[in-house]
Amino acid sequence: MIGETMRGKKTLVTGADGFIGSHLVDQLVKLGAEVRAFVYYNSWNSIGWLSDCPPEIRDAIEIFPGDIRDSGRVFQAAQECEFVFHLSSLIAIPYSYHAPRSYVETNVIGALNVLEACKSSSSFVRLVHTSTSEVYGTAQKVPIDESHPLVGQSPYSASKIAADQLAESYHRSFNLPVVIARPFNTFGPRQTARAVIPTIASQILSGRSKLQIGALTPTRDFSFVEDTVRGIIALAECASAEGKVVNIGTGEECSIEQTAKMLMEDCQRHLPIVSDEQRMRPDKSEVNRLLADNTLIRQLTSWEPQVTFREGLHRTVEWISNNLDCFNPDKYVV
Repeated sequence: MIGETMRGKKTLVTGADGFIGSHLVDQLVKLGAEVRAFVYYNSWNSIGWLSDCPPEIRDAIEIFPGDIRDSGRVFQAAQECEFVFHLSSLIAIPYSYHAPRSYVETNVIGALNVLEACKSSSSFVRLVHTSTSEVYGTAQKVPIDESHPLVGQSPYSASKIAADQLAESYHRSFNLPVVIARPFNTFGPRQTARAVIPTIASQILSGRSKLQIGALTPTRDFSFVEDTVRGIIALAECASAEGKVVNIGTGEECSIEQTAKMLMEDCQRHLPIVSDEQRMRPDKSEVNRLLADNTLIRQLTSWEPQVTFREGLHRTVEWISNNLDCFNPDKYVV
């Protein structure tokens, strides 16, 4: 069973206040792990999406506020932790065109700080460094296996490539037990409108008369967040995955237009689709096709995707409909 070795283990999750991070914290607590949740410090004491977790989950974790760019604070957070899950990143691709330095400082320097903290820890067992399928750029072969070339088609993806390469270098240089988990397009409850599925669903559910999205033809391998989290935990338990890059994806693809139509079917509302110019990526920056080869993770672990795309969409729509006040579908914000 995936996660059975996590019971009683002291774990650190960076980016615990984010979309995937909060779901990972949720699952680790359910598995019996002792979780330290590294959240972005702010003066209003927000813990991000951890506030959406049930009270018994929040009561079971240690909230550790800080800034991933602060090496001293990251070092403190990693103390006494056996497993470290690094998810803290700036992830919105459109904003990376406007603020690339922020992505380097958070994604690259942040990863360096985590690697150094793990390297200096006497209790440390294994680090799972979270990557992204965006590092592959538009598929040059399908399905995309871990040997696919890395192509930085946005400042965001370039920063993640740099972070991944740092993680690989620490394994080779210092024998650091690190696994690079490379999820494809994760979706589900708690994801904000900076991602395409909640963008579409929130517009449909808000009663708009038309659906405004960017490019319609790109395809994505959409993985429900619970499956992504299970994959990350499975890799944390897998000593034979150390030093490897491992995809987490379904092995199925769906176009943005097809996804929009499936969401409209689930919501029982049908809107005309308008391709909005301001939501388009620059021509050479658009990733046109992503489709995962998940052979390696299946070989290394017992993981396999469990939630179908339609079921995941339905559960996401249900959550968004109950949290529509978290979205502003009338305004596009990068």
